[in-house]
Amino acid sequence: MIHKVAPPSEPPVTLSDPRELLAGYLDFYREAVLRKLEGLSDDELRNSRLPSGWAPLSLLKHLAYVELRWMRWGFSGEQIEEPWGDHSRPGQWSVGPDESVEDVKEFFREQCARTRAIVAEAHLEDQAATLGGRVPADEDRPTLIWILFHLLQEYARHVGHLDIARELADGVIGE
Repeated sequence: MIHKVAPPSEPPVTLSDPRELLAGYLDFYREAVLRKLEGLSDDELRNSRLPSGWAPLSLLKHLAYVELRWMRWGFSGEQIEEPWGDHSRPGQWSVGPDESVEDVKEFFREQCARTRAIVAEAHLEDQAATLGGRVPADEDRPTLIWILFHLLQEYARHVGHLDIARELADGVIGE
């Protein structure tokens, strides 16, 4: 039996400020990710039904690290001990057995809050301090607006992936 879940509200259709529009849609998709995970058992969160092998909880951890890498490590130039902490090996997202669902959700929320704080202090045309932890000598550095749009498309793509994983897990579908 298929159950449908109502989506959260999108930002107002009259919104015209690019900063507010990007921030509003990032929060919309962040909430969609968390909503799609609600009600799944620990087993469904940690195991995959897909040939690629990713699990819903590992995708949530991946999205937290995407925010960390792009905003803290890349844009702000913070020193990050493990910027690829979501990978057990290249291309393979992982969540350790000692990491609880609440731990991963809290880490995700912390990274989202850090992104909001960084964005609040910057201008959309500001360029990233580094690219992957290094200061580029002759490379163009992305602007904040480019990075925010990149994050938005990453979320949109992965929310679609979660739609499929959730439907396979328990038949729940939603927008």
